[in-house]
Amino acid sequence: MTKAAEQQGSVYVPEPATIVDKKRMTEEETWYDLRLDSGEQLDHDPGQFVEVSVFGVGEAPISISSPPSKEDGFELCIRHVGNVTNAIKKLGMGDKVGIRGPFGTGFDPDAVVGKDILFVAGGLGLVPLRSLIWTVLERREDYERVIIFYGTRSPATILYEDELKQWENDPTVEYHGTVDMADDTWKGNVGVVTTLFSRVDLDPDNTVAFICGPDIMFRFVVQETEKVGIPDDMTFLSMERRMKCGIGKCGHCQEGSVYICREGPCFSYEQIKAL
Repeated sequence: MTKAAEQQGSVYVPEPATIVDKKRMTEEETWYDLRLDSGEQLDHDPGQFVEVSVFGVGEAPISISSPPSKEDGFELCIRHVGNVTNAIKKLGMGDKVGIRGPFGTGFDPDAVVGKDILFVAGGLGLVPLRSLIWTVLERREDYERVIIFYGTRSPATILYEDELKQWENDPTVEYHGTVDMADDTWKGNVGVVTTLFSRVDLDPDNTVAFICGPDIMFRFVVQETEKVGIPDDMTFLSMERRMKCGIGKCGHCQEGSVYICREGPCFSYEQIKAL
């Protein structure tokens, strides 16, 4: 919670924020750059989320896509699929939204210093991982190999294309992309994201995997990490599923005794495999 929210004394009260820039990324997703009107920073961890509200419409949980090091606000990438996100779609630069958070547990980059880092993202799953990817790349000397797998349905659904090219051309990054269905413009791998595992030799004793994507992708990616031999406590997932209030009050995201928005959304596979 930001200092302004602490001063208000309630996690339920949104802070006003201004959209300072936006860019359409695909037919479904738009990138936003926002500033809290208080001038405070979110002070978030990679993998956390905020509740974004449109006054008179409602609010929705959205992953923070920028790294904590960003000093001039924060970034979101929003898929327009419901009342709130479609209302945000109609807003332009200078318009206001409400922000609560940051909420949930994030990924800890300090806990994996000296390790090989494997990122596996599917579709919109790149958004919460992007915060950690940039955090790792900003501290590149703290880690060994950095490997990024990214898969989407088609070339038209690829997010952050300029950054993907940057990672692909970075000699310190092993970037591999794939699409489920190619078109005439696509020259890369065709197939689901798990087909990329055959392209690299992983050291299971020194590799930490961070995974985010559709539900079905988790099952098959974890099968691959287990097959390679990466320990369950070194496999981390962002499980942003059915979250609503952000603080474990509404029960919308409850899985057994676990509230995803409060205990998560970032878990090790060891923590959640019984769920």
